[in-house]
Amino acid sequence: MSVRAIRLFGDPVLRSPCDPIRLDDRRVAGLVEDLVDTVAVPGRAGLAANQIGVGQRAFSWNIDGEIGYVINPVIESVSGEPELVDEGCLSVPGFYFPRLRYPHARVRGVDLAGDEVVVEGDGLLAQALQHEVDHLDGHLYIEGLAPEVKREAMREIRGSTWWRTGAREA
Repeated sequence: MSVRAIRLFGDPVLRSPCDPIRLDDRRVAGLVEDLVDTVAVPGRAGLAANQIGVGQRAFSWNIDGEIGYVINPVIESVSGEPELVDEGCLSVPGFYFPRLRYPHARVRGVDLAGDEVVVEGDGLLAQALQHEVDHLDGHLYIEGLAPEVKREAMREIRGSTWWRTGAREA
């Protein structure tokens, strides 16, 4: 299919929880292909369907050379002591802010054939799994920032060129 434009913070689709996907919908294969093609662009770690304007529950990841996807993912477990990590987002381009994430995460969902998929990992993969499921639940990572960090983050975001011009896609 194609590399799709990324919706930016301020676009209402990013604040809406995504609907579960029905695997009998013929459009699902195209969505998965677009998610995989779009996340494969160098420098990208994860991408939720609503970030390309589709309010359905699927995401893709690109971590350490491994690209994959999950349909209808749910976080099954997180573990370890939450750690402060610098986090960025394709929908909030150009910014990284410190936020707490669990160092290990496990997500369960399905693939296009309806077979169970379990993705789990530590570090960046754990962070991406939590981040992308948050997107599908209608939450942006900046919502999880400490209050003083969030105030500064919002000041910086409002000063960005893309925010001032009202851009909603990158």
